[in-house]
Amino acid sequence: MAVLWLDDVNAGDIDLVGGKAASLGELTGAGLPVPPGFTVTAETYRTFIEEAGIDEELFAAVDVDPEDSAALRAAEERAADLILGTDIPDAVREEIIESYRQLGPDGEEAFVAVRSSATAEDLPDASFAGQQETYLNVREEHLLERVKECWASLFTQRAIYYRQQQGFPHEDVDIAVVVQRMVDAEKSGVMFTSHPSTGDPQIIIEAAWGLGEAVVSGSVSPDNYVYDRAKGAVADVTVADKKTLMEKDSETGETVEREVAEDRRNERVLSDAEIESLVELGERVEDHYGEPQDVEWAIVDGEVFMLQSRPITTIAESASDAETDTTDGDDGSDGGATSSGGGGGTDDENEDVLVQGLGSSPGVVSGAVRIVTKLDHLDQVQEGDILVTEMTMPDMVPAMKRAAGIVTDEGGMTSHAAIVSRELGVPAVVGTRTGTKQLENGRQITIDGDKGTVRAGADSEAEPAEEFEPVEAARPQTPVKPMTATEVKVNVSIPEAAERAAATGADGVGLLRIEHMVLTLGKTPERYIAEHGARAYQDELIEGIRTVADEFYPRPVRVRTIDAPTDEFRDLEGGDDEPAEHNPMLGWRGIRRSLDKPDVFQQELAAFDRIYEMGYDNVELMLPLVNDSDDIEGAKRQMREAGIDPEERRWGVMIETPAAALQIEDLASAGIDFASFGTNDLTQYTLAVDRNNENVADRFDETHPAVLELIGQTIETCRELGVDTSICGQAGSKTEMVNFLVEEGISSISANIDAVRDVQHEVKRKEQRILLDSVR
Repeated sequence: MAVLWLDDVNAGDIDLVGGKAASLGELTGAGLPVPPGFTVTAETYRTFIEEAGIDEELFAAVDVDPEDSAALRAAEERAADLILGTDIPDAVREEIIESYRQLGPDGEEAFVAVRSSATAEDLPDASFAGQQETYLNVREEHLLERVKECWASLFTQRAIYYRQQQGFPHEDVDIAVVVQRMVDAEKSGVMFTSHPSTGDPQIIIEAAWGLGEAVVSGSVSPDNYVYDRAKGAVADVTVADKKTLMEKDSETGETVEREVAEDRRNERVLSDAEIESLVELGERVEDHYGEPQDVEWAIVDGEVFMLQSRPITTIAESASDAETDTTDGDDGSDGGATSSGGGGGTDDENEDVLVQGLGSSPGVVSGAVRIVTKLDHLDQVQEGDILVTEMTMPDMVPAMKRAAGIVTDEGGMTSHAAIVSRELGVPAVVGTRTGTKQLENGRQITIDGDKGTVRAGADSEAEPAEEFEPVEAARPQTPVKPMTATEVKVNVSIPEAAERAAATGADGVGLLRIEHMVLTLGKTPERYIAEHGARAYQDELIEGIRTVADEFYPRPVRVRTIDAPTDEFRDLEGGDDEPAEHNPMLGWRGIRRSLDKPDVFQQELAAFDRIYEMGYDNVELMLPLVNDSDDIEGAKRQMREAGIDPEERRWGVMIETPAAALQIEDLASAGIDFASFGTNDLTQYTLAVDRNNENVADRFDETHPAVLELIGQTIETCRELGVDTSICGQAGSKTEMVNFLVEEGISSISANIDAVRDVQHEVKRKEQRILLDSVR
C-alpha cells in the first residue's frame, strides 16, 4: 500500500512513515484530538525512484563536494529535475487522491497540510531541522505535485550540504509525506507539560493569533502563560504585542501574513477556560508517553487540536546542572570557565597581582604564559597556555582558540581581543599596558576575566582549559526563552563562534563581520584574488557566512561588508601599498573603501549573490560607515551589477556617524529596510574618543546624552517611515542602554553572546513595565 492512515501507525513506525507521522499516529491511537490524515509512506518514495530507474542517477548527482557551491546548485537542480519530471505511477496516484477525498467534510474539497516526514530527523546528534518542505492549504489540483516537491526537498543545497557534513549517506535516507486536514486555527502555539529546565510541575504555554507557524518559526512574539500544576492555577501571564498573524486567505486558499488589528495586538489570547483545556490535554499526553512533552496545538471554534508532540530532552541534564550551580542565575558569569569566586578562595587584599587591566571576557583560568610579539610565534601557543600579546589581530584567531586565556597590553572592551574572546568563551584581560613586559614566558599565572587581574601562580580552583565547554556555557540554563516584542539577537565576529552563538536562543544575528574572514587569509583581498582567483575569494566568504547562516536558519543573519581600517590591511601580504594614515579609524574604511575599490567590492557582492542562490534567504546585507544617500546609491548600483536586486533582498546600513543619524530621512528614502546602530563607532565619533586608546578609555561612554539623543531621534524617524531599527554595538548588552532602547521603540537589540539571556530578561521586564504604565 502506498498510503497508511494515521490511525494505523504508531511511534514504532519511524522507518516506515518518518518521525513526524509516527508521532501523529501515536497521538491519534491514544484518543487525543489530532486532525485526520494519512501518510504516503517512505517505501512509496523508494519504490518511486527505483521503479522509475532514477535512483542511481539521483544519488550520483548529489555526490558532490559540499564546499563547491556551484556543484551544490547543479546537484539540487538535477535532483529536482529527476523527481519532478517523473510521473507518479497510476496506482499510487489513485490511492493518494482517493485517500485525500475522504478528508473532505460532507464531500467538500478539503484544504490539507502536506508535510515532509523524513526517516532521519530529530535525531540526538543531528536534527535536520528545517531541511525538508511543508506546504499549507493544499487542494486536490496541486496535491500530487506537492508530494513530489516534498520528495525533492531531500536534495536542496542545504540538505545535501548538511547530510554530508553529518556523515549521512544520501541513499540511506528516505522520506514519507503526511497529508492532514488543515485546522483553520483562530489561535495556536506550543506547550511544555513540565518546566523544561528543572522538571518542576509547571505547564508553560505560548499562544498567538492565527496559525501556529508564526509561533514555531519565531516570526511573532506570543503570549506566555505559566500554570502551576501543584496549585492547579495560572501562576503568571505575560501578554505580548502580537503585530502579525498567519492565516488562510479565503479567496486563494494560500497562507498569508497579515497585521493584527490594533485592538487585538495586546489582547490576551487564551482565556482561563482554554488554558484549563490545554492543561488537561497536556497531562493526558504526558501520562501516555510517561515523560514530559513539548506539544504544538491549535484552537478553532472552541475545540483544541494537537498538531505535534515530542519529549522534552533537557530536564534531567539541566536539573542536574542547577543542583551544582551557585551563580544565582547570573548569566553574566558564562564565558567558558567556571569562576572560583573571583579569587580562588583568597582575600582580595592578599592576591599577588602582577598586572591589572579590563576584565573583558568572564572566567578564571590558570596556565603558562606564552608571549607573542610576532605572527610567526603563534605556533608556540599550545592548548591551555595564556596568550600574552600587545594587541590581537584577526590572524591570531587559531591561537586564541587554543589558548586558555588572553592578556593584552592595549585595547578596551570593544577591541578585537575583547570581542573575539567573549565569542570563543575564553577569559581575557585587556589594556594591561605592561603585560608583555612584566610577565615571563612559561610562568604559571591565573587571570580573572571578571576583575581584570593577572595573579602569580596557578589557582587550584580555576577550571582547567580542557574541561571548558563553551557551547554549553553559552546555552541558557532554562530553554524557555522570555517572550518579547523587541527581538534580541546576537553579535558574531567569527564563524567559529556560530554554534556557541546559536546555543543562546537568540532571535538571529544582528552583526556578522566579514572582515575577520578576510583578514584571517593573511593577504589583502587584491593579493588573494591575484594569486588564487576571484572564485576562491568568494568561496572563503561563502564558507564563513554559510557556517553561521546554517546554525541560525531560518532566523535572520545580518552580514556586514568589509570595514577594516588601513592599519589592519598593512599588516597583511600585499599591504605595502596601503596608505599610512594618522588615524585609521577616521580614514579609508567601510563603504568609502568599497566604493573606491569596486573590483574587490564586486567579489564580496558576488559571494552574497551565490549565498542567495543556494537558498539562504535568511542572510541580510549591511553596509558600514554610511554617511549619506550618495553612499547608498553607489552601493545599490554595485549590488545590481552583481545580480542582487535591492528591491527583492533585505539590506540596510550601519548608523555609526552623527552624519548618518542626522541624514536618516534621506537614507530611508534611498530604500533601506533597516538601520543598525554601531555604538562603538557612533560613540567615538560623537565624543572624539578613540575606542582603542586606553589613555582615554574612561571617557568612552555609549550612554552619553549626546549619543542617546542621536539614537532616539533616529529611532523615532525610522518608526514614522517604516524602517526597522536595531543596535549591534557593545552598548546593546548594557542594562541602561537596553531600557532606553525599548522605551524608544527599537525593533531589535543585538547583544554579546554571554549577555543574550540577560538582555532578553531585561527587555521583557521593561516591556511589562511599559504595558502596566499604559493601563494604570
